[in-house]
Amino acid sequence: MSNSIWLAIGLVLIVEGLGPLIAPNGWRNMVAQLSELPDNLLRRVGGCLVVAGAVIAYIFG
Repeated sequence: MSNSIWLAIGLVLIVEGLGPLIAPNGWRNMVAQLSELPDNLLRRVGGCLVVAGAVIAYIFG
């Protein structure tokens, strides 16, 4: 893999780790609330995040 991909993976891990590091109780409550959402809504949110990420990668890539 190229260095850019490893850099992107590292940055994702940093951003994903900030929630449980800074506010573990709030993060746990958020995950509990997300687990109660219907599958269709979670798929929509996930799809929107993928599209937003692809647009950002296209613009800055």
